[in-house]
Amino acid sequence: MKVLSKQNNSHMCIICGMNNDLGVKGQFYNMEDGSIGGLFTFRPEHQSYPGRVHGGMLATMIDELAGRVLWTDHPDQIAVTMDINVKYRKPVPYDAPLKGRGIYTKRLSRAYSAKCWIMDEDNNVLAEGEAKYLIMPAQKITDATIDEELDIYIKDDVTEIDFGEIESIRGA
Repeated sequence: MKVLSKQNNSHMCIICGMNNDLGVKGQFYNMEDGSIGGLFTFRPEHQSYPGRVHGGMLATMIDELAGRVLWTDHPDQIAVTMDINVKYRKPVPYDAPLKGRGIYTKRLSRAYSAKCWIMDEDNNVLAEGEAKYLIMPAQKITDATIDEELDIYIKDDVTEIDFGEIESIRGA
């Protein structure tokens, strides 16, 4: 599926923060069908059992993907998580390139729901989740503006992300 544009990263977020030494430094993209795509690699610092990513980190990535769905069509707004449900399908190794996808399942004026998947390079679903968000003014969430916190734009040459069977699911 074609990438339309790259989403910005923050400075210190545990998932997308480019200045967070312990963070994942994930990269996120607006896809041609209105979904969000992500490319990331967990590191040994993100483990639970040896060789496996901690389930809390996977839930955090699902939350990040679902939260960024809003930015596919409203990059100037912020949403906060109201509810999240994660299903762990297979153990997730660290130091392995992974990809994620998130897509709206419901969109209202002040809230939305999204479905997300974390996959390996062969498109095996390793974890999936659904989340509900409340859209709020940025000043009620943080003293910083979106522009101050999300001004790091990583330029790269990603033009497509293959989501396998998940690619054909719209609003599943």
